[in-house]
Amino acid sequence: MNVSQAISVRQLNLYVKSLIEGDAKLSFLTVTGEISNFKNHYSSGHWYFTLKDADASVRCVMFRSAASRVKENICDGMTVTIRGRVSLYEKDGQYQLYAEEMIPGGTGDLALLFEQTKQKLMAEGLFDESNKRPLPEFPKRIAVVTSETGAAVQDILNITNRRYPICEIVLCPVSVQGESAVIEMLDALNRLYQLDNIDLIIIGRGGGSAEDLSAFNDEKLARKIYESPFPVISAVGHETDFSISDFVADLRAPTPSAAAELAVPDMEQLLIKIGTLRLSAVRALNDSYKLCKARLEKMLASRSLKFPIEAVENKILYLDRVCERLQLNSKKYFDDNNSKFSNLIARLDALSPLKVMSRGFCVAESEGKTVVSVQQLNVNDKIKLKLTDGSVDCLVEGIEYGNIKN
Repeated sequence: MNVSQAISVRQLNLYVKSLIEGDAKLSFLTVTGEISNFKNHYSSGHWYFTLKDADASVRCVMFRSAASRVKENICDGMTVTIRGRVSLYEKDGQYQLYAEEMIPGGTGDLALLFEQTKQKLMAEGLFDESNKRPLPEFPKRIAVVTSETGAAVQDILNITNRRYPICEIVLCPVSVQGESAVIEMLDALNRLYQLDNIDLIIIGRGGGSAEDLSAFNDEKLARKIYESPFPVISAVGHETDFSISDFVADLRAPTPSAAAELAVPDMEQLLIKIGTLRLSAVRALNDSYKLCKARLEKMLASRSLKFPIEAVENKILYLDRVCERLQLNSKKYFDDNNSKFSNLIARLDALSPLKVMSRGFCVAESEGKTVVSVQQLNVNDKIKLKLTDGSVDCLVEGIEYGNIKN
């Protein structure tokens, strides 16, 4: 190896750049793909984005002069056709497409797939608010499904240890992007669902591009989250956009840090609240004690306890007076009502049929009915005459109507 002939990294990148720019096919070409990670640097006016299809992606830049000619609003998920050139940015050694003209052409394949999956699961009721479960107020064990090397797990551990250190964190390490991400997350959830001592699951990752987050838009993963026997927080680190996992989970957190904040209470605030409740309880007990003490002192100071014999004699005297009044009132009540009763008896006796019959009158009955008119009878009818001391059976031999004899 001849060290003296070594070139610098910049020289290498400049050389590769010259080769790319020297290729006529790369100096003017047309490419169609889907916009992703679109950023409009308003200070410079330049656009930076990724152009992708189902199998590959390329970084792109569109300078202000070219971007100002695009009349449509550009956003992630749009399919566009770009005319431009390929070159290499020597600072990072990565080649990129410099767009000079852009023609929008509708929704991209990934964005379309996302919308189709979203509408399908929504129609099946997987996003219904009625299915959302409340988070446990004081969780004991929280399972975290995420990458063990990412910043997400550290954020969750730091915040839970600071806010609620008595909570145990169970880490289920998985890939959160790439071909195996969905399979690993499904396997982790299957294993967690076999446990019975989990209070809550947090599934997610830190931020990333739309491609990095695509695993959380998988239909199988969404259905598996919906099947969870435990409440689930989806913490896919993108504050403005939603993933399918966000829609199906019981709660969506914009970042893993926010998920940890939502998952556990603040121990310091709980201790302050407990202290406040303790002071309130002590005050209530003291007030009750003082009240009971005052009542007891009032009772002990009463004349009845100081002179119990006198108190008993006074009570006996009081009872004697009550009994005396009761007797007088009872006698008066009896006498008044006895007089009223005698008057009623006399009136009733005066109206009695027996009283009338004792003066020589009788009552005639025919077939069990009292005869009050001769028109009720016919000759040869049998009647019964009731007297004061018995009754007589008679036969009608004749009937007189007024002074006329029949």
